[in-house]
Amino acid sequence: MTLSFSKYQGTGNDFILIDNREGAGSTLTREQIAFLCNRRFGIGADGLMLLQERDGYDFEMVYFNADGAEGSMCGNGGRCIVMFAKKLGLVKQAAHFLATDGPHDALVTEAGHVELKMKNVSHVERRNGVCILNTGSPHYVQPVTQLSQLDVFAAGRAIRYNDEFRSEGINVNFIEPLQEGIAIRTYERGVEDETLSCGTGATAAALSVATVADGPQEIALQTHGGSLSVKFVKRGPDQFEDIWLCGPAQLVFEGTISSAHVKQV
Repeated sequence: MTLSFSKYQGTGNDFILIDNREGAGSTLTREQIAFLCNRRFGIGADGLMLLQERDGYDFEMVYFNADGAEGSMCGNGGRCIVMFAKKLGLVKQAAHFLATDGPHDALVTEAGHVELKMKNVSHVERRNGVCILNTGSPHYVQPVTQLSQLDVFAAGRAIRYNDEFRSEGINVNFIEPLQEGIAIRTYERGVEDETLSCGTGATAAALSVATVADGPQEIALQTHGGSLSVKFVKRGPDQFEDIWLCGPAQLVFEGTISSAHVKQV
């Protein structure tokens, strides 16, 4: 017996996707998911997603971090699973699906480009220039200088594992202004390393910039994996609605892996 999968990436944030409408991935253990996400012994990915049937929705998205634990909302993953659902024939240009943080809408606006509606944000905590907020996943956003030279693994890990955040974990984003928009690098919990891009992190970064200055209702972000943008409506200093994460989402490859091999983990 073999397990079929597809691998997608959104600005370098890559994911294993499994059509679980017939239960193909339901028996996967945390150890097996971690094995599949391992870049040396498995398929290799920042996370794994199951696409499942759910009444009232086009599908349900169940997300697991690279360490095998079920995770919170993943923005780039959400955009990728929409493209996966489109390839399966479940949606055309618009999608309405359920994720761990609630319902989401999405639009495929052009070939390989997806706009994903994120949850509203009604609170942003500020600490000496740092912003802490939840955009479906918890995020810490810190402005820095010379972002390209920063040791994101060391700096991000120190914050993620400090006494305050050690138990629940937090994603740590470092940002720097560009001539147009902002540059961002992210240390992700669950991956426990820097990733090429983080969708909920990009959303958090864009909103954190908007809390301290009025300006465009769309902010461009440059990640190591490519370009994203976040559109939003600002209702107050730390209140945002109609938030959309926009960017590419593409199929990398498809394949099968022996379930017997996976079960050896």
